[in-house]
Amino acid sequence: MKIKTPHWLSTATLVLVSLVMGLQATAQKQQIMKTRLVRKTQLQYLSWFPADYKTQKQKQYPLLIFLHGSGERGNDITKVKAWGPPSFVEQRSDFPFIVISPQCPEGQWWNIEDLNILLTKLLKKYRIDPDRVYLTGLSMGGFGTWSWASAYPSRFAAIAPVCGGGIQIFAEDLKNVPVWAFHGQDDPVVPVKNTTEMVEAIKKQGGDARMSIYPATGHDSWKQAYADQELYTWMLSHTRKKK
Repeated sequence: MKIKTPHWLSTATLVLVSLVMGLQATAQKQQIMKTRLVRKTQLQYLSWFPADYKTQKQKQYPLLIFLHGSGERGNDITKVKAWGPPSFVEQRSDFPFIVISPQCPEGQWWNIEDLNILLTKLLKKYRIDPDRVYLTGLSMGGFGTWSWASAYPSRFAAIAPVCGGGIQIFAEDLKNVPVWAFHGQDDPVVPVKNTTEMVEAIKKQGGDARMSIYPATGHDSWKQAYADQELYTWMLSHTRKKK
């Protein structure tokens, strides 16, 4: 004999199922948050501060984030000093930026969410002007620069990717972020078109993008790019655009 389930019992069952699903979703969310916190502590970085940082207690400073290339991955943080701003800031007492240089773990690629969590932490920990956050990187770090800025354009005042490449369909996301990209004309590792096509795509969206293509230069275009003092003057001429 078929027994008809009372309407109130069906409703109660649905409520119980919804409650269980809700608890499972909450537990999953908490696990994700826990994972993000663990990942946040694993991304080590080099830090450098202007000479007057300790004495000018009320002053906020511009932040320059540098993303290294694939050769500097690992656990030895001193490897990050090989190229770019970390290689020269210790000899430049007049350099006006706080410089943060994270290190990508061995065998991995730059993880944008990890980097974004790191930036949030930095803004809370140090006296950084949130409207003057600048991003640059070379090779793998150049790709990371394009990717991070495309995903979170509102976090940066300007970016300077070096011998990297972006995804053209995300050009519209960068139309409000000033870009100065660098590349070697004869780069055998990352084709120069990765930069030229991305810059042109941003320009078509009405964005502010420029590039320096070095003739007779291979993959190490970062040597010329980071030696150009105009780059840092250009960065400081920009502040984050408010929506």
